[in-house]
Amino acid sequence: MNVTLRPGNVEDAQPCGAICYDAFKTIAEQHGFPPDLPSPEVATALLTGLLAHPCFYAVVAELDGRVVGSNFLDGRSTVAGIGPITVDPAMQNRAVGRQLMQHVLDRVTQQRYPGVRLVQAAYHSRSLSLYARLGFVAREPLSIMQGAPLAVQMPGYSVRPATERDLDACNRVCVQVHGHDRRGELLDAIKQGTATIAEYGGRITGYATPVAFFGHAVGETNDALKALIGAASAFPGPGFLLPTRNGELFRWCLDHGLRVVQPMTLMSVGLYNEPAGAFLPSILY
Repeated sequence: MNVTLRPGNVEDAQPCGAICYDAFKTIAEQHGFPPDLPSPEVATALLTGLLAHPCFYAVVAELDGRVVGSNFLDGRSTVAGIGPITVDPAMQNRAVGRQLMQHVLDRVTQQRYPGVRLVQAAYHSRSLSLYARLGFVAREPLSIMQGAPLAVQMPGYSVRPATERDLDACNRVCVQVHGHDRRGELLDAIKQGTATIAEYGGRITGYATPVAFFGHAVGETNDALKALIGAASAFPGPGFLLPTRNGELFRWCLDHGLRVVQPMTLMSVGLYNEPAGAFLPSILY
């Protein structure tokens, strides 16, 4: 096949969005899970935002001038994130996905990111195998959690919207937990009005950008994350991603009526520190 790769642009949003929706829907339904995105329009809106963002790099695969897939690299913070990567279902198992992934990994090397991460659907054994062959290491089993807002307040904690004045304190928490900050993502969330912080004793001990599929959270303790989850008015998207190994937080969510939607896996290449605190990854990492 004469597949060519080129940088993506906003004009690619519609064909890439349609493929993104179809690809995720097809794979999910084959395994009996709900699709990550509810409609082609939502997928197109999502990719429009990524294609227009100056810190995202996009690559598009074409066959005979027709778009057949795309992949994205989030360069907003110290560690890069990959995704979403999607290929036209009619072009599956023809190495298009491998080419898109290798292209982005080459970009990671060129830009000298110390590490790169992604989250994959644990039921999709082909993508797990592909990423492992490309050098990714499985780091954390995840569970997508969804349900009604909890309206739970943790004793001693207060939760409020984050502002740019909170940026440095939030970054310190992230560095404490992960060894690096996610400043670019957090700043975007603050500007969009979706970020929240948890305070204990007048000190910031955690933040979320928000508690959602496309948001991440970090906390010095599980109680800080419980405060953020308990205060969330909704869990946008399929739900939020919770590290399944965090048994205390996992059980707390289940005991408060949240349910597991599907399993996922956090994978990485390069820099990775075992978290020294509580965290919720985004679908990027």
